[in-house]
Amino acid sequence: MTFYIAIIDYEMGNLKSITKLIQHLGAKSIITSNHKEIFNANGVILPGVGAFGDAMEQLRKKNLISAINRLKEDNKPLFGICLGQQLLFSKSLEMGEHEGLDLIKGSVIPFDLKKVDKVPQIGWNSVNFINNDHYLTKNIPNNSYFYFVHSFYVNPENRNDIIGITKYGEIEFSSIVFKDNIVATQFHPEKSSKHGIMMYQNFIDYCKK
Repeated sequence: MTFYIAIIDYEMGNLKSITKLIQHLGAKSIITSNHKEIFNANGVILPGVGAFGDAMEQLRKKNLISAINRLKEDNKPLFGICLGQQLLFSKSLEMGEHEGLDLIKGSVIPFDLKKVDKVPQIGWNSVNFINNDHYLTKNIPNNSYFYFVHSFYVNPENRNDIIGITKYGEIEFSSIVFKDNIVATQFHPEKSSKHGIMMYQNFIDYCKK
C-alpha cells in the first residue's frame, strides 16, 4: 500500500502549507475528512487555526471526533499543530469553557496579561527540549527557535507528557507534548524554517516504521 500522511480537514487548518512541506520532503499527503482515508494513512496530522469552540463544533459536524478517538485505539501516529494541539486536551477556557477531545489530560488556558508583553504571542521563540530522547526532536538542537501565533496554551496534568517548554514573558508553558501515539506542538513547524522541516521529517520517518 502506498505510504501517505492524512491531514484532517475540518475547515479550520493551515492545510496548503503543510501539504507543500510534506511534498517537499518527498512524501505523499492527502487532505481529507473521510474516515477510511484517515484510518488507512500511515500517520495523521490534526492542524488548526481559530477558536477552540468553533473547531470542536466543526469536528462534531463532520463526525470526526470518533475517527480521532479511534486513532488512539489503533496506535496510529497523530501530530497536532497549534489549535490542533489544544483540541487534544480535556477542556479550554477560550470564550467560556469547552470540552475537548480529552486524549491528553489537562486544560487550555489564556496568557496572563500581567505577565507577558502582549497577546497574542506572534513570532519566533525558543523551545527547551526536556525529553531529548523523543523522535520528534531528533537532529534538532536544543533551544532552537520556532514560529508561534497564539493567545492560549496547554497545561498538562501530567508533567511527563511534556517534551518542550517555552518562556514568554514571565510564563513558562508546554510547547511540545506527547502521549502514547500522539505528539503535538503549539508552534507551527511548517513556518519554522529548517528546524520545523526537520520535525516533519522526523514524524514522516517515524510513520514509516
